[in-house]
Amino acid sequence: MMDRLPGFASGAVRGATQLHRETLGEGAACVTFLHGLGGTGRYWQSASHAPRFEGARTELIDLYGFGRSPRPWCRYTLERHLDALERTIAPGAPRVLVGHSLGAALALAFAVRHPERVDAVCLMALPIYGSRRDARTWFAHQRGGWIYTNFWATALACIVTRRVAGRWLPYLVRDVPPQVARDLVLHNMMSSSTSLWNVLYDRDAREDARALPRSMAVTCIHGDSDRTAPVQRAAALAHERQWRFIALTGDHHPWLRDPDVCHAAIGALVARVSEPSLRGLRAEA
Repeated sequence: MMDRLPGFASGAVRGATQLHRETLGEGAACVTFLHGLGGTGRYWQSASHAPRFEGARTELIDLYGFGRSPRPWCRYTLERHLDALERTIAPGAPRVLVGHSLGAALALAFAVRHPERVDAVCLMALPIYGSRRDARTWFAHQRGGWIYTNFWATALACIVTRRVAGRWLPYLVRDVPPQVARDLVLHNMMSSSTSLWNVLYDRDAREDARALPRSMAVTCIHGDSDRTAPVQRAAALAHERQWRFIALTGDHHPWLRDPDVCHAAIGALVARVSEPSLRGLRAEA
């Protein structure tokens, strides 16, 4: 479906696109957070455990097409997302890159593209479908899942959510905090729908994983009853790549369900990348 949409360029981002970024705390290291589809940087501030880490500053980024970042009417490809992140994530400081869902896929791809800017990665609820066909097969077994694999149904759902139900979302969407539900309208039809197809359905995250330097520390965190991202595939990938894998009781939102465990896992990565000897080993790899 995506390759038949006329009139939307799919090349790199033009101009000096800067994403919205909020910085918390101070420190020599940096923890950069990338939210999931329909989210904003405020997603990470809605849990009971604030995203702050000893010896590190925190960056909360609104992805291209979401939140307070630019939201042009265009086709949101992986390259567009990565180009926008490249203009926003500066090199230099030891960095842990944390992503949830769509943000996890982008964090993984960015680390492959710019290993010199990333020292460790934390992937929460990483979606691994493999192809459009595999995505349709997975969602066919979920209630209402067909909406997520029919482009025009997804686009219509986005329009209805933003134009009709927006003010009522905190009352209708009860499985996330009210501020997260309110932010579900901060995107447009193209940024939501085409990001889903181009970044998640038309790419296999396992290919990026296998291109990642072996020396880079990676932690995967996944809910054992996640109906959006198959937990078995994430666990198998972590085992293959010898990554740390943490299975939590819960759904697609580990950070919201068990922020203490997630915070501790990220803190362990911060401690790791802050050690000069480990940074030196990564730089030589």
